[in-house]
Amino acid sequence: MRLSLSPTPLLLRWLTAWTLLGLAPAFWPELTGYWLITGGLLLTIAALDAFTLHLRPPPLVERWMPPALPLGAWRPIRLRFNNPSNQAITLTVFDHYPTAAADCADLPQRITVNASGWAELTYRLRPVIRGEWTFAPVQIWLASPRGLWQRDDRLGESTTVRIYPDFAAIARYIRLASEQREALMGIHQRRRRGEGQSFHQLREYRIGDSLRQIDWKATARTRKLIAREYQDERHQTVLFLLDCSRRMRAQDDDLSHFDHALNALILLAYVALRQGDAVGVHSFGGEQRWLTPRPGPGTLTRLINTVYDLQPTLEPPDYAEMAHLALTRQCKRALIVLLTNLRDEDQDDLRPAIMLLNRRHLVLIANLREPVLDELLTQPIHDLPQAQLYATTCHYQLQRNRVQEELRHLGGIVLDAPPHRLPAAMVNQYLDLKRGGRL
Repeated sequence: MRLSLSPTPLLLRWLTAWTLLGLAPAFWPELTGYWLITGGLLLTIAALDAFTLHLRPPPLVERWMPPALPLGAWRPIRLRFNNPSNQAITLTVFDHYPTAAADCADLPQRITVNASGWAELTYRLRPVIRGEWTFAPVQIWLASPRGLWQRDDRLGESTTVRIYPDFAAIARYIRLASEQREALMGIHQRRRRGEGQSFHQLREYRIGDSLRQIDWKATARTRKLIAREYQDERHQTVLFLLDCSRRMRAQDDDLSHFDHALNALILLAYVALRQGDAVGVHSFGGEQRWLTPRPGPGTLTRLINTVYDLQPTLEPPDYAEMAHLALTRQCKRALIVLLTNLRDEDQDDLRPAIMLLNRRHLVLIANLREPVLDELLTQPIHDLPQAQLYATTCHYQLQRNRVQEELRHLGGIVLDAPPHRLPAAMVNQYLDLKRGGRL
């Protein structure tokens, strides 16, 4: 959509110079004619330049970007310009990305497109808020042949993009998916005591496999080490209860506790689905969403599409309502993973909710611990304000630990970890429960 023509700084400088030259006829009247002729020539050149720019066809603009972007990661966005005219054009480009949801680098840019040719430019974008966002048409300023005018256009189509939680952890887990490599990311497989696993397949021996896994008959037949691979006999259900209340708005570096919880949820969902378990999710403390637990590879995509645009609210968590809804919708025994941020004042509300859930399910409470509190306890004390801050932090931590201990006495499994360690800690706890036969 064509907006308007506007003078460039070059034309404004010419007009300023011509205006200043108008002072000369005041002292030398014989120069009046020359001054008027100069003004006429300037006007003619500017008018012809504007007319030429008006007739010049706008370039064709295409925006190349993926339909989904991960939160917090820099990604390149490409813009392609096709010049239909028989003359080279110079463009100043600004892409109207969703400024409220992303940071941008390398905009605006200046680019020259040859006659009947094409050119590309690339800028970088870093999403900072999840959800569905729209890129408006690209804004360009097209310079006239003599550089006296520029035309402001909005070109191209609007583009809708989804900003998902950071799934780098999932990709990393996929790369480290073998048992001997999982320890590299802090995930440790522990075997169930005895032979509580069923035979799955034969494969080549890998470093880290137990010698008891070697199939000596197959090894002798193929003349290379062959190991037996087992899989768990029991497939269970994992239901995530995701807290969207004000407690999850706490910030840790560039991500909120809610974003860290989503990353951990997605990673554990992937691991559980890989183990053959069914996975579902229920959000509370804000917008309530429900995904019925299902097995299979397509479940992860459905889960991500269910939660990717959730945001923490200013509402308090309603643990009682959460527990009743979970029991109503999930009748079969399951591993309930509650992702929240506990406070001392939550004790009275959370205790009956955990007792209610424990009647039918195994409850894992994944609690996010603020790293700043651990840092405060390690800082040296030099004056009274620092001593008061230390004492207040200790008191807060003691209250928090007391709540966790009470939840453990009620039968809940409490996992307390800083946000950046939560994904691996949740996976480790899940594998321990799985291998120990508690599910």
